[in-house]
Amino acid sequence: MLRVVLAVLVAANVVSALAIVETRQRHRQLFVQFTRLERARDELNIEFGRLQLEQATWAESNRIDQVARDRLGMKFPEGNEIVVIRP
Repeated sequence: MLRVVLAVLVAANVVSALAIVETRQRHRQLFVQFTRLERARDELNIEFGRLQLEQATWAESNRIDQVARDRLGMKFPEGNEIVVIRP
C-alpha cells in the first residue's frame, strides 16, 4: 500500500513539474510576442505622427494657395470680375 501511495505521489510530482515547465515556456513565448507587438505599436504611433505632420503641411492655406497659382494658374479675381448674385 505504501508503494502505491509513493508511486502516485512521485507521478503527481513529475506531472506537476512538467506542467510548470510547460507553463513557464508558454509564458516566455507570450512575453516575446507581447514585446514584439509593443514594438510594432510604437512604430505605428511614430508613423501616425509623421503622417499627421505631413497632412498638416499639405493642408496649410499657403501651400494650397501656392499650388493653385503655380499648377492650376488660378488667381484672385479683379474687382470688375466679381459678380454678386442676390436672391
